[in-house]
Amino acid sequence: MTDNDVLDETYDRLHRTGPEFEGWLSNHGPMAADALIRLGRAGQVEGWVDQYAKRLEEAPRPRWSIGALEWRDPLGDPSRLGDWCALFAQQVHAEPWQELLARWWPRLLPGAIASATHGLIRTGHAVRALREQETTQRLDELGQALGYWAARWQPLPGSPLPGSPSPDRSADIGAALDAVPRLAADGGARTRLAQLGQTPEWAAALGRLRPLTQPADVPAALDALVDAAVTRYGRWAHGSPVMLVHAATGPRAAALALPALPTQMWLATYDTAWAVSAAISAAYRPSAPAPAASDVERAATVAEDVSDLAVATGDEHAIKFVEVAQESHRRGNGHALAAAARAADLIPADD
Repeated sequence: MTDNDVLDETYDRLHRTGPEFEGWLSNHGPMAADALIRLGRAGQVEGWVDQYAKRLEEAPRPRWSIGALEWRDPLGDPSRLGDWCALFAQQVHAEPWQELLARWWPRLLPGAIASATHGLIRTGHAVRALREQETTQRLDELGQALGYWAARWQPLPGSPLPGSPSPDRSADIGAALDAVPRLAADGGARTRLAQLGQTPEWAAALGRLRPLTQPADVPAALDALVDAAVTRYGRWAHGSPVMLVHAATGPRAAALALPALPTQMWLATYDTAWAVSAAISAAYRPSAPAPAASDVERAATVAEDVSDLAVATGDEHAIKFVEVAQESHRRGNGHALAAAARAADLIPADD
C-alpha cells in the first residue's frame, strides 16, 4: 500500500467521526496521520488511528440548510457544525476545489484563531494533500475542514489587522514575537484570547512587525514566522506544552494552503498568520524562565531520534509539531530539533 493509499484509507475511517469530541476538543486524527506519513511512519498510521478513534464521536447531523446567500449569520455558530459540514460536503464535489477555496478563504480568514487555529490547520493539511493528488477522500477532508472552521469561526479581539503601527517597527519576526505581551489569564483558549481586547499593549505588539508589501515575499516570510515560533517553543513550552504548539503549526498551515490561493490573498494570509501566532504566544507564554534541558532532550540530537521520541508519545500534538520542526531544521534552524525534543518530553504520552 502506498503512502497515498494509507492517507485516503485513513480519511475514509475518520470521516465517520465528527470534527470535535468531548465538547470543544478538536479531532486531530487526519492531521496527525498525515504527519506520521510525512515522517516516514506510514506503517504506524493504522495502529495509531485504532487507538485515537476510540476517543472520537459520531459526525454531527445537519439540522437546517445554509443557503448560498445566508452564510453570514451562522458563521461562528458551533451549534450549526453539522449544517456547515453538510454544506461543504456538497460544495467540494460541485465545483473545482480551488475555486471553492478561493471564494471561502477571505470569508474564513478573519476567524482563523477559531478553536486555537484548528480549522485553519486542518484546511492546510487538506489542501496540501489535494495539491498532490485529487481523490474523493481528500475532497471530503477539505469539506470537513472548511465546515469546522466556519462553525468555530472566531475573530481576534482588538485592533483590525495588522494592528496599530508601532514607532519601533521591525522586520525581525523573532523580535516581534518576543515583544508580544504576556496575558495574566487562566482558563481555556477562548477565555484567554478574549483578554487581548482589554490589553493595551496588544495592538502595539501586532503593529510592531513591519508589514509586507509584495505577495512574492510571503512564502519566505511565513517560513521565517514558523521558524521563529518553533525556536520560541523551546523557550516557552513549559507555559503550555500543548497550546504553544499552535503558534507554529497555525502559520505553517497557512503556508501549506498558500500555493493554492490567488496571489492577491497572500498578504492578508501572512498578516493573519502573524496575528494568530502572536495571540497564542501572548495567551500561553510563561513568566518563568525555561528549565534546563532534560536527559531525554540532551540525548536527542539527530533528526530521526527526535521523530522517534515524538511518535513514541502517541500524542497528536507532539507528532504534528515534530513534522513542522523537522521542516524548520531542514531550513537551517539550529534550535528546531531541541524544540521538538522538548515537545516530546513535556507533552504527556497518550496512554
